[in-house]
Amino acid sequence: MNKIRLIGRLDIKGPNLIKGVRFEGLRVLGDPEQFAINYYEQGIDELIYIDTVASLYGRNNLLEFVKKVGKKTFVPITVGGGIRSVEDAQKFLNAGADKVAINSAAVNNPDILEGIAKRFGSQCLVLIVDAKKLDTQKKWEIYTLQGRERTKMDVINWIKKSISLGVGEILVTSIDQDGTLKGYDLELIKEVSEHVNIPLVACGGAGTLENIEDVLKISKNINIALGTALHKKILKISQIKTFLKNKGYSTRISNIDK
Repeated sequence: MNKIRLIGRLDIKGPNLIKGVRFEGLRVLGDPEQFAINYYEQGIDELIYIDTVASLYGRNNLLEFVKKVGKKTFVPITVGGGIRSVEDAQKFLNAGADKVAINSAAVNNPDILEGIAKRFGSQCLVLIVDAKKLDTQKKWEIYTLQGRERTKMDVINWIKKSISLGVGEILVTSIDQDGTLKGYDLELIKEVSEHVNIPLVACGGAGTLENIEDVLKISKNINIALGTALHKKILKISQIKTFLKNKGYSTRISNIDK
């Protein structure tokens, strides 16, 4: 049985951890380093750091952050935001990141996916999919620049293409549900899961333990990313892992098992 990964997502702007609702109304929550360390100590399986303005301003400020926090949090790290080349990816992998995550740069230049996959392997390449539902049934559109820019690209078609170029994992965030604490976009996750045979990380909307169980029922290939529910202490990592264990799901060893 696959072990479900519980992943903490930290959206970072400058020196601050930020979070909003549906990618809007962003508020400063505190020091991202302290949040990362707290989640590590509580038993998180992985951490994702996203520089929310890197692509917009053509830079990435997380390099030193990754080096610093990596010395204090001994779990796999994924870094996204502003990675525009194979060389950018190499800098973060050399700094201690285990995976790099890409959205805007890949939409603008899909060849970057193939370049990174060939150089470092698919296992370290994550595609960020920020999706918003269209009026038509079962259709979602790709957004870039942290939800600021429409692409008119179909989510499923883009995911299929990215996998053919070497992507090894998909991080799917529903813009419609993000930060709402009202549950994942189950329809979106189900549709994506039917077209992928690589690890899928569901993000955007979890507010209860039942929300997490609902999305895990869709496929054995799904892992969980959490932001607001952890940041605001609505859910605790040990609480989630205990719940999943009692429901018969296999999770990675953490403080609840020690």
